[in-house]
Amino acid sequence: MNGASGTMPVVPDALPAPPEVPAGPVLLRPWRPGDAPAVRVALTDPATDLFSNPGRVATDEDAAEWVARRAGRSATTAAWAVVDAATGELVGSVALHAVDPVQGDAAVGYWTVPAARGRGVAPRAVDAAVRWAFATLSVDRVELVHAAENPASGRVAEKAGFTLEGRLRRSHRYSDGVRRDELLWARLSDDGVPDLSTRS
Repeated sequence: MNGASGTMPVVPDALPAPPEVPAGPVLLRPWRPGDAPAVRVALTDPATDLFSNPGRVATDEDAAEWVARRAGRSATTAAWAVVDAATGELVGSVALHAVDPVQGDAAVGYWTVPAARGRGVAPRAVDAAVRWAFATLSVDRVELVHAAENPASGRVAEKAGFTLEGRLRRSHRYSDGVRRDELLWARLSDDGVPDLSTRS
């Protein structure tokens, strides 16, 4: 409910179209059909394929469909390409999903290309998407979940201002068919601003 008025938030037919969101050396922008070749290359990287490729993107056609789904409007998802602000080169992806304005909840997921890892790209992209959710949507809590055996994602979550809340046992089957434990992190709208001055 909305404050003292006791009214429930209106559930939109579609979330607002994701705008361009500057995030220091990177820019979050809507997906474009021309991104498909770079997406295919990125999602065939072994680590990205295992942890972030549930749709099994393997061909140019798969990549074109992947981009088209994320470029469209949705009632529960807002997705961005993450590009180098200077060159426009694709360096990753970030998306809000499972957005529920009634409950005030959402989740965030991301991946980065191998060359962008360790440069602070992922924490900046996640932080920018989450700030947009807090400012634009009726969201108070955003969750980030990752495989327990992927500590790099834990560093991203912590750097982006998330708090570790627990371990989910065998909670998700990954693209290799193995069910893995996951770690659950969350960030609340009043948790404060993370320090993104160092790389992670």
